[in-house]
Amino acid sequence: MTTALFSEVGKPEVRAATKIYKFDFGSGSVEPGYIGVSATMAYNRSQGYGFNTPENMKNVTGQDTGMASDAVQFVTVGTKSNNTFNVDLPNGLYEVKVTLGKTGRTSIAAEGVYQIINMMGDSAVDKFQIPITDGQLNILATEGKGAAYTLSALEISKISHRAVTRRTIYIGGDSTVCNYYPLVNSVQGGWGQFLSQFIDGNTFQVRNMASEGQIARGFRDDGQLEAILKYARSGDYVILQLGINDSNLKNEETEAEFKEIMRDMIIQIKSKGATVILSTPQGRATDFNSNNVHTAENRWYRPAILALAKEENVPLIDLNVLSSAYFTSRGPEATLALYMTKDYLHPNRSGATELARLVAEDLANKELDGFN
Repeated sequence: MTTALFSEVGKPEVRAATKIYKFDFGSGSVEPGYIGVSATMAYNRSQGYGFNTPENMKNVTGQDTGMASDAVQFVTVGTKSNNTFNVDLPNGLYEVKVTLGKTGRTSIAAEGVYQIINMMGDSAVDKFQIPITDGQLNILATEGKGAAYTLSALEISKISHRAVTRRTIYIGGDSTVCNYYPLVNSVQGGWGQFLSQFIDGNTFQVRNMASEGQIARGFRDDGQLEAILKYARSGDYVILQLGINDSNLKNEETEAEFKEIMRDMIIQIKSKGATVILSTPQGRATDFNSNNVHTAENRWYRPAILALAKEENVPLIDLNVLSSAYFTSRGPEATLALYMTKDYLHPNRSGATELARLVAEDLANKELDGFN
């Protein structure tokens, strides 16, 4: 276990074969095996870690025990902010595990783009893989919803000397797709949260970039697509499921506008060599007709999605139809049990898992490379 970062030549090195860097943020006690980092600790080359602009950081209390009993708050935020925590690292591929402090909702950015979207709740935990090619990780907690963007702990593990991620399935979408926290036992779920359960983890990693309330224009323009474009390459897949919020009049996005924004994203993703897969959203729990058949085919700009898949020659997961067939087989009462209580749009953990299974089965049926 690494407990110090230093080198005689001024560059950090890991003194143990495990190549793990552990940081415990805040002004309180430091957990065994971790490096204590106060908000006042400035980066310097000989130390190999610290805050780039400590004047824009502050120590805050946490909501839990141990390393989550205290945290640091990023006062200046934004994916392009230079108010980052910097760690010198040998180039390679790393897994970064993040533990938040006391917060409502916080996103994690690194290398100038989002890495995790909207981690929710105190002491939330998640992780991501990132290639380091310039000898340094630059990471910060930034906008979600709320005001306190905090970090309690960081664990960085080297996976490979090669600064290349394995093949990735990126997911873009809304509240029916996104992650909910705690990841291991959240009540609500989005199908993107559970897709990895049905995918060969030796072939793919899954990166869920979906967020609640999202529309096509927002996904394209507000940083989520940018994060995908930074890393996507040949052999990767990008699944896009939008349309629910786009069709809401308050978002002022017509079906024609929605279609062209989606087309623009398809073109940009294709330019990176990745394969785009479009998905239609599932219906509501209550979309049963008098014959107890579930149908929601006219909802949420589905015609535009079907047309676009054909025009741009990209695979289509018609989750709308697939889920309706599944819900019909279960019946109205059992289908209600797959959704949040008195919420007929958002699946619970069980419902999201079933939707993820349907997505994975359809991917396999399409005989796309990498899917069994």
